[in-house]
Amino acid sequence: MPYFVYVLLCEDGSYYTGSAKNVNFRFKQHAKGYGARYTKIHKPSRVVYVEKFTTHREALRREKAIKSLTRKKKQILVNS
Repeated sequence: MPYFVYVLLCEDGSYYTGSAKNVNFRFKQHAKGYGARYTKIHKPSRVVYVEKFTTHREALRREKAIKSLTRKKKQILVNS
């Protein structure tokens, strides 16, 4: 089963990066306030970026790499 890394745009303009097997289900959880503490405070508005991976390990590595990017580099990634 594939794994996905996703980036959410929050209502305040910030980005949240996570990984999941089902991005749509996970987004709905974030929107309801379940899961990450960050998205409880910074309400997510939409999914703006998704990457697909064959293993959970690959997805976690990519998630960590995206989280380490500056805001400007995340904007470039999202707009690509």
